[in-house]
Amino acid sequence: MRKFMWKKAAAAAMTATILATSATVLQAAAPPDGYTNAQDTVEAYGGAYSNWMTKWNSTISKDREQISLSPGSDNSSVNFAWYTKKSAGVQKLKIAENKRLTNAKVYEAEQTKAVTDKDETEYVSNKVIATDLKANTTYYYSYQKDGQWTAPEKYTTDNGSKFSFIFVGDPQIGSSNELKGAATEEFYNAQSAAVANDAFNWNTTLNQAMEKTGNKASFVLSSGDQIQSTKKKSPNKAAWGSEIEYSGYLSPDVLKNLPVATTVGNHDADNANYTYHFNTANASELGSNGKVGGDYWFKHDNALFIMLNTQDTNVEEHRQFIEQTVAANKDCKWRIVTLHQDIYGSAEHSNEPEITNLRYQLAPIFEDNKVDVVLTGHDHAYSRTQILKGGHKTTEYTDDEFDPMLDEDMDAGENPDTVYTAKENIKADTTDPSQKAYLNYLNQVMDKDAIQQVTKKGTTVFNPTGILYMTAGSSSGSKYYDLVPRQQSYIANRWQQDVPTYSVIDITDTTFTINTYRTDTEEKIDETFSIAKVNESDNKNQTDNTQTDNKKQPTTAKKNTTKPVEKAVAPKKTVVKKVKAPGKKKIKITVKKSSEQVSGYEVILSTKKNFKNAKKITTKKNVVTVKKLKAGKKYFVKVRAFKKVGNKKIYGNYSTVKKVIVKK
Repeated sequence: MRKFMWKKAAAAAMTATILATSATVLQAAAPPDGYTNAQDTVEAYGGAYSNWMTKWNSTISKDREQISLSPGSDNSSVNFAWYTKKSAGVQKLKIAENKRLTNAKVYEAEQTKAVTDKDETEYVSNKVIATDLKANTTYYYSYQKDGQWTAPEKYTTDNGSKFSFIFVGDPQIGSSNELKGAATEEFYNAQSAAVANDAFNWNTTLNQAMEKTGNKASFVLSSGDQIQSTKKKSPNKAAWGSEIEYSGYLSPDVLKNLPVATTVGNHDADNANYTYHFNTANASELGSNGKVGGDYWFKHDNALFIMLNTQDTNVEEHRQFIEQTVAANKDCKWRIVTLHQDIYGSAEHSNEPEITNLRYQLAPIFEDNKVDVVLTGHDHAYSRTQILKGGHKTTEYTDDEFDPMLDEDMDAGENPDTVYTAKENIKADTTDPSQKAYLNYLNQVMDKDAIQQVTKKGTTVFNPTGILYMTAGSSSGSKYYDLVPRQQSYIANRWQQDVPTYSVIDITDTTFTINTYRTDTEEKIDETFSIAKVNESDNKNQTDNTQTDNKKQPTTAKKNTTKPVEKAVAPKKTVVKKVKAPGKKKIKITVKKSSEQVSGYEVILSTKKNFKNAKKITTKKNVVTVKKLKAGKKYFVKVRAFKKVGNKKIYGNYSTVKKVIVKK
C-alpha cells in the first residue's frame, strides 16, 4: 500500500544537490513516509552525531567484513557469519573462556561465494558454528579478516533457568532515503546519508534495549526487513546495492556480543546476500522462495522458536515445517512463531486482502500446533491483540480487490498534517455499492468471533487456549505507517507516535512477559502483559477478570478508553522558542503558542541528556520559570503539548531538545 503522510524533511546530512532533487521528486509524486531524523534525537547531542558521521564516512560505510551472530540450535551453540575478500583464502574463528584466547577451540570456516561489490572486490561468506558451550559462562572469540585476527569480542551464555530477549521490528536500514528505487547516481549519495541516519538510531535502540535488560538479553529477534534496498529496486538491479545497508545494520557494538534471530522480510527476500550475512540454525528447504532459503528453528532453554519465510506463499510447506519441528521438540513449554507479515496488525498493511488471506491460511496451522505467541512486523506500528482462536474467512475476496478503497479511505489529501491514525474518508452511511462492499469486508476481517474468553488477573492471562499476536513498530525510525482509522475488534492495544520502539520479553517455565518501550523517553507504550501457564490449583485463588468473546465484549470499557483516544488527534510537535537563564538557579522556557487547542504542556528537564532522573512539570501556560536548580549545571529541556479527552491525556511529540547552563 502506498503511503500518504509527509512527516519529516530530508536528513540534514544530505547534500544540497540531493535535497534539490528530493524537492523535485516530492512535487511530482506522493509524499514519502515519515522517519526519525537522527540529528534531532537526544543521543545526537554533544557532538555524538558528528563523531558518528566521521566514523561512518571513514570506516563503517566501507566495511563489508563485519561479523554477525545468530542463535545456535540450542543454548550450547552460537552461529557466526562474516565476509572476507576472496583473495584472502580460508579463514578461521577461535573461541575460549579467557580474553587471551589460550587453549582456544579453532574452527575453519565453511566458505561460499558471496558478492562482488561496486568496486569489483570479490567477497566470500564465512560460516562457523561454535558448539559445546557451557551455561552461564563468558567466552571470548576472534576471527580472521583477510588473514588478520580481530581483537577479542565477548559472548556470554545464560544459566538456562530463565531468559530475556529483545524483540524488534523492521530496522529497514536505508529506508529514510527519499530517492530509494530511483535509478540515478544521486541514489547512492542519498543512500549513504540515509543509512548513516538509520544506523545511528538502530544503535540507540539496541543500546537502550540492552540496558533495559540489565545487559542480560540472550538474543535479539527481528521480525524482518533488516535492510531497505531489494535487488529489483536497486539501480541496475545490482546485487551489491544493499551491502552498504548491511554495513549499517551490523555496525552496533551490541551485535558483536549478541546473536540476532532474523526473519525474512519482503525487502530481504530477493537477494541472496541475506543468506551470506546470516548463519541460521536448522535451516530447511521447506518455505524457501528460491533466493534466501526457507524456514528455520532454534530452541532456547524451554522455548521453541519457529522462524517462517512467508515471502514464500506455499502455506503447505510451512505446515509441514511447523509440524515436523514441533514433533521434534515436544519438551519445549513455549512455542513462538515469527513471520514478517502482520496478519493480525493494525496499521496500513493490516487490512490488505493479501495479508488477511495469509492470516486465514496460517492461523489454523498455528492453532493445530498449539502455538502460544506469533511475533510479526511489516507495519511499522505497534499492536497487541486479544487472545485469538478460530478466526476464519467469512466472505470471498481476491488479494488485491480492495486496494483502491484502502488507499481512498486513508488518503490524507494534498497538504497532509502529521497524524498517527489515518483519516476515515469512506463513511459508514455511504450509498456507493463498492464502498459498502469494502466496509462489509472490513467488518468481516475484524474477527470478533475469534476473541477468546480467558481468565485474567490484572494484565496476566492464565492458561489461554488461543494465541497472542504482536506486531512490532519500527526499531530504527527509518519509516513509519499510520494506524488504520477503525481499530479492529481483535486489537487489545496499539500505538504510533513516530518514535522507534522495542520490546523486552522475559520467559520462565510458567510465564511469558512483554514490556514495550519508546526510545525518546524510554517509557513504556503499553502496560506489562503476561501469559501464565499454571496448574488449576495454583490459580484457584486468583481473582477472575474475564475477557469475553465478541458477543459479550465490555463495550463500556471501549467507550471509556479506546474510542476517545482514537477519535482525538494528538497535538502537533511542540516548538520551544527559547530557553534562557534569567537569574540564579532558574531557567525560563517559552513555548510557541500552538495554532490548535491544547490543554497544557509537559516540561521535562534533566542534567542528563538521556533524561534520567528528570524533573517533570505540567502547566497550562506557554511560559514557565523553573527555580531551585543546580547552579552552574547544564540542563537539557524538552516540552510536549497534550489534550485532555475525558480522564485521559493525549500527548504530542516532544520538541527538539534545548540546552541551557544555569547561572551561579
